[in-house]
Amino acid sequence: MWEQALEDALQKLKHNIANHPGQLPHITERTGSLSYEWDGNWDWIEGFYIGMMWLAYEYKREPVYKEAAESYLANFQDRLDRHVALDHHDIGFLYSLSAVAQWRVTGSEEAKELALRAADLLVGRFRPQIGIIQAWGKEGDPENGGRMIIDCLLNLPLLFWAHEQTGKSEYYDIAMKHALMSQKFLVRGDGSSYHTFYFNPENGHALRGGTHQGYQDGSTWTRGQAWGIYGFALAYRYTGYPAFLETSKKMARYFIKHLPEDAVVYWDFDVPVEEGTPRDSSASAIVACGLLELLKLTEEDDPEREWFAHVLNRSMKSLAGKYAATDLPDAEGLLKHGSYHVRGDRAPDDFMIWGDYFYLEALVRLEKGILGYW
Repeated sequence: MWEQALEDALQKLKHNIANHPGQLPHITERTGSLSYEWDGNWDWIEGFYIGMMWLAYEYKREPVYKEAAESYLANFQDRLDRHVALDHHDIGFLYSLSAVAQWRVTGSEEAKELALRAADLLVGRFRPQIGIIQAWGKEGDPENGGRMIIDCLLNLPLLFWAHEQTGKSEYYDIAMKHALMSQKFLVRGDGSSYHTFYFNPENGHALRGGTHQGYQDGSTWTRGQAWGIYGFALAYRYTGYPAFLETSKKMARYFIKHLPEDAVVYWDFDVPVEEGTPRDSSASAIVACGLLELLKLTEEDDPEREWFAHVLNRSMKSLAGKYAATDLPDAEGLLKHGSYHVRGDRAPDDFMIWGDYFYLEALVRLEKGILGYW
């Protein structure tokens, strides 16, 4: 059913590999551009491009994807060696989809060792006096020293994986503690979510919920909600802790009940919808993967399974039929109408490489049951 959408996506990926050897895609600042900015390895997003190559290789078994993906491992190792722009929580986005992915597909010991080093770096961001992984900045940062972020839930699988490989409880314990704190402070009673939360870094006292990229502090940024749906489902996969599964389902209910007519969300659930209000196709792509994970984890007699499956199919049909850039043969991205930081007027309507990755992950999972690399 999804074969044509996959072929269209892989054709663009192959085109990018051929046209930009050794480079990595970045968010463009040029409104309406059909291309990414291509540059080095210094942002939080570069792993998604490598993850796409591994998904493509697992789906097609064409050497071009494997060879391209493997060629970047030294680049990611160099970044870690030189600690280039790594004072943030996004270590898992970078190294789960590059190093862990390579190890999962090829068994590479070099990739495994690099991923474990990355996990150690993420461990170093844990603040035991609060019980969280600090989102941004160095320890003691005056603005962010006690700040957590919902996005970090997708970085926790790197720690759970490291625990499986080494048996060291520290990896598991830190990931578990951060997930529990995320559940307690980032998820509201109605299933909506804060993007970030602040604590007093000295005594760990909770201060307030806030946002960085959402409409306002009390709103629900749709991509943050998406990170929560998929992130808590993955936390349940690794821990078996039932409350994580229920939290993922609770957040999915909220997301689904607030979908617009075409099942692809606007950038924030609380923003006034007017003509030209930006969407975020990347958020819907992430949730598609989250729903696929929920369908894998829930029992056959779960009363919500049919509903989740229906919404998944509806959303993916909309993404493939209305948002995929099949009508733009020169476009380098897969999904139109993604948004990065609308409130900051940064790429409010463009291609987002993480949206491309999750769209491709959902497609290969639907078509062949291939999981991602979380």
